[in-house]
Amino acid sequence: MEFFMKLPRSKREFALFIAVISIISVNIIAPIITCLEIGFSFKVYKEVLTVLPFIWIAVITLVLLTFKPAEWLTGQVVTKGDSFKATVTINILCSVFILSIFLTIIGTWIGSRKISLDPIYWFFYKWPKNFAISLGVELFIAQPAARFVMLKYHLLTSAQTD
Repeated sequence: MEFFMKLPRSKREFALFIAVISIISVNIIAPIITCLEIGFSFKVYKEVLTVLPFIWIAVITLVLLTFKPAEWLTGQVVTKGDSFKATVTINILCSVFILSIFLTIIGTWIGSRKISLDPIYWFFYKWPKNFAISLGVELFIAQPAARFVMLKYHLLTSAQTD
């Protein structure tokens, strides 16, 4: 029942689900990672806000490109009888794993406004921190919020059809 009520059932619902997750994630993860790199200040935060729309576009694009590989990876770990929470947790872990690899590099390019080899040189230093921050935000904030929106949406639409 949780799979049916808390996850998207159509492309339109998938778009809403991804919109909720990505808006929350980008607005939390990018500022935290940047402030940990450069320092916590209002000036740094304002600078992050100027690039957030570009990071959001990159996130949406990468989510759409990595959706199938993350689903495949999830399918390698979970089995048909696994619980909703186990399946969702593994899916989040797989998605964040793949996305964090790309965004550690691409996010740095967007944030610094230049393409260089620096994020590749520093990848193994920066990626674990980025992965941990992203996983925490996805597990405890963004994904639960999106599933709550889906649940409310499904309850509202099913009440209207009754």
